[in-house]
Formats: sequence, structure tokens, C-alpha cells
Amino acid sequence: MAVRRFDVCNGDADGLCAAVQWRLHASAPAALLTGLKREIALVGRVLAKAGDEVNVFDLSMRLNRDAVQRLLDSGVCVRYFDHHAVEDIPVHPLLEAHVDTASEVCTSLLVDRHLGGAFRAWALVGLYGDNLAAVADRLALESDVDAGDCALLRRLGVVINYNAYGDEEGDVHIAPRQLYDIMARYHDPRDMLAHEAVVDEIDAQRHADLRQAFLVTPLWQDACASVRVLPDAPWSRRVLGCIANELANAEPHCAHAVLKQQGKGYAVSVRAPLALPSGAHTLCSRFGGGGRARAAGIDGLAHEELERFVSAFACNCWGTEAK
Repeated sequence: MAVRRFDVCNGDADGLCAAVQWRLHASAPAALLTGLKREIALVGRVLAKAGDEVNVFDLSMRLNRDAVQRLLDSGVCVRYFDHHAVEDIPVHPLLEAHVDTASEVCTSLLVDRHLGGAFRAWALVGLYGDNLAAVADRLALESDVDAGDCALLRRLGVVINYNAYGDEEGDVHIAPRQLYDIMARYHDPRDMLAHEAVVDEIDAQRHADLRQAFLVTPLWQDACASVRVLPDAPWSRRVLGCIANELANAEPHCAHAVLKQQGKGYAVSVRAPLALPSGAHTLCSRFGGGGRARAAGIDGLAHEELERFVSAFACNCWGTEAK
């Protein structure tokens, strides 16, 4: 029986760019499973059998570990690229794990390293989209990518990342699965920018959403941090991560938390100060969330926990991260 291949990835810039790099490298047909930014536990949806191959990109192994273990125990080969905090990686002969939780690493960079920079421009898009601009700039300089092209790749990364945020596919301009299909047509993302109108369409929507978000007065702020609470609306569901990154970039010595009202609680996006890029995961994990040292989130913060969260955020020790 022929080997079936499955690519499973987050629908944000880092996940999609990592998957694109891999599939350009290994051009065999593969079924793609992806979703919106907060759809993390995707590995359990993979219907693979012994001898099949599953590649996972930019999905927390903490939330997918049991599903990975079941695949391995069933004889499925699993290749896992990720940079989110995890305490217990399975040990199995069928698992090839590439996990690095350092604050200046993202999944697109891990794939780029593994492939020897074969699709460097797509790695740069992923880095810029994951708000690792300084890392991307250094890598671009090493690769002789000029400043003009860096600006183009950064714009594309930001646009792809923004498009991943929403509670349902109707919130976003284009489903991440469809956006991946467009991305995968191009060995060089600069050609996508030149030929695909969808980039300008998404970017126009992003700017409109940001204008609304910046009108929201902070719930709390001091000289080093701020907390904003957005109403529940399609624009706020789309812009949640984008405005958090915009604030972090504008004030690199400040921490920012952006919350969106939802049901009986809030979705939360946290950014550590870029000058002290750690502490976000530790904070969010106290409230049932998680992520990375520099950027993390909480899917469901209860209304009654808001005051406690703001207090914890206000006195959080940035620049440190529990292992």
C-alpha cells in the first residue's frame, strides 16, 4: 500500500510558511490539515495508518502529545517542528522531533535550518509574521536580501498572520487552507506579492480593523505595560493578535495584553516587551493558557478572573521564563 502523507499546521504565518517550505522541499502529494490561529489540537483529526507519514508544524506538542503518541503506537512516522513550551516529548523510534523553545526561534526558522536555507524567502515571511523582525533582518542580511525585499516579505508575513485570527472561518477574509493553496504555487513569495490580489485585499481589511482597535482606551496602563479590552465583533476577532504585535513593536520596552470579550469571558493575547522577550508563557499558564516566552495567550479567561489577571500582569517579572 502506498504511503499517505499528512501535513498538519497552524493557520498563522509561521505554521503556513513552515509547511510551504517543507512541501516545496518534498514535493510528494500530501493532505493538509490546518485551521485558524487558536485551532491547536489538530493532530487528533489525522486519520493515518501504519506506514503513513505525518508532518506537524507550529502546533504545541503539549496539546497534541496524546494524539502523537497514538499515531506512533499505530506505526505512523511523525516529524514534528515546533517552538512552543513543552515538558514531555515522547521518546519513540518513529518520532523525529525538532523542538526549540528559545525566544528568538519560530517554526519557520527550524524548518529553514533543517533544509539548509533552501527556501529562505518563505522562512523570512514566517519570521516577520511571527513578529521576529530582528531575527529576520539578521538572516536576510546573511542571505543578501536587500531592504526593499525585506519590506515586501515583512508585509506578506504580517498579512498572512493577521488572516489567521477569528473565532470561525466567516470572520477572516480567506480560510487558511485556501491561502496555503495560493502560497504553495510560488517558490518565491515575492512572486505571490506580484501576482495575487488577495494580499492587498487582506491588508486593506487589516488596516481598517487596526483603526478601530486603536480607538479603544486602555483598561489599565502604566509606564511599562498596558491592558486593552476589545468588544466582541468580527473586526476585534480578526485584529486581536495583530494589534498586540503592533503595540509591542511601537513600545519595545513595554508589555501588552489585549483581551476580547467572548461569551462568559475573554480571549487574551499577551506580548512580553521586545527588550525583555520572556515571561508571557509563564503568566498565561497560570490562567490555563500557554504559548511562548515572548508571546502567549489564554483562550478562555473567566469574567471573574479579569481583576486577578490584570494584577498578575501588572506585577509580572518580564525577562524570565519557567522551563
